[in-house]
Amino acid sequence: MKRRQCVSDEGNAVVEFVFLAIVVMVPLVYLIAAVATVQRNTLAVTQAARDAGRAFATSESAAAARRRVSAAVRLALTDQGLPDDATVRFVRSGSDCSDPAITPALVPGAEFTVCVTRCVGLPAVPSVLTGRGIRAVGVYTVHVDDFRQANR
Repeated sequence: MKRRQCVSDEGNAVVEFVFLAIVVMVPLVYLIAAVATVQRNTLAVTQAARDAGRAFATSESAAAARRRVSAAVRLALTDQGLPDDATVRFVRSGSDCSDPAITPALVPGAEFTVCVTRCVGLPAVPSVLTGRGIRAVGVYTVHVDDFRQANR
């Protein structure tokens, strides 16, 4: 008589669970990290645009306004742990950020829009595949106080 060997499935469930957990969890963790990176950059440029607009509107002169705008953008990006490589543009109020840039006036009642743009690369993805990355744009419309005492 031949002996039959019983093939048991004991222990296979653990192996299958580990395999499936890796297949499902690794992409999920990457997706969460990528979304968090893009969100952090979006938050930073939005805050930078808001701070830059306020810094410009409360400045004493146009020369001081430019310095304050640069400092405000640098601080907003640094708060999120990002390098100071964003571009700042001023466009007409209600315009798109791709419209021609203007030189904003620091006069009572002036309105313009501040656009802060920064390109975000996805983590662990080479730039050959993503190009410049995802463009994060922060927009803030500034209204210089109507009762402001303007220094010219």
